[in-house]
Amino acid sequence: MEYNTTRNHLVMREYGRHIQKMIEYLLTLEDPEVRQRNSQAVIELMGFLNPHLKNVEDFRHKLWDHLFLISDFKLQVTSPYPIPTRETLRARPKPLKYPKRYPKLSHLGKNLELVINKALAEENPDKRNGFANAIAYYMKLAYNNWHKETVHDDAIQSELTSITAGQLEFTNTPYVKSFRPADNRERERGSYGDYRNKRNQKFQPRNNNGNGNSNRNDNRNDNRMDRNNDRNSKFKKKRF
Repeated sequence: MEYNTTRNHLVMREYGRHIQKMIEYLLTLEDPEVRQRNSQAVIELMGFLNPHLKNVEDFRHKLWDHLFLISDFKLQVTSPYPIPTRETLRARPKPLKYPKRYPKLSHLGKNLELVINKALAEENPDKRNGFANAIAYYMKLAYNNWHKETVHDDAIQSELTSITAGQLEFTNTPYVKSFRPADNRERERGSYGDYRNKRNQKFQPRNNNGNGNSNRNDNRNDNRMDRNNDRNSKFKKKRF
């Protein structure tokens, strides 16, 4: 009996022990044509045992790389793809260079600072005015994201003046719409107050003097009482 402690290390567990034994058998073949043909069969079997690799781009290339990896890069066959080496597969990637940007306006972000610099470099007055209006709108939107109360346009203009040294001024009012918790259909038909009044009237209890379901209930109760009286009178006549 063969135990796991006596076996060699399993390189890739997703393929199993049998695939690794097949690849080890390929290393013992001396005829290059037989070795190549058996390698193609092992590749087909590896793809059959792992159907999820078919959704991966260039899954055939990945299977051939796994074949050489399991054989410890000792298998000598012709591959339709570049044959990997130990250095290329296990090489560490280069560290990413993260952008080191230190925004002056931390509450507005670095992107708004770039837009402001682009607006100051613009020579066309119409485009410059459009930049100023967009910047003011974004400043008011950012303020409403962090505060419950609305900010006045004079505060936006004073902050924009201090940032740009008075070079940018917006003309239109950057209005940020705030929605109330009302139904969309009722909002289109009327105001939120009308919707609230209709809703309160709908759920108010009706008295006996009102119209609607109260009259129906009263009529039903009267009819039931009349029927009960008739039954009692008939029962008394039969009894006595």
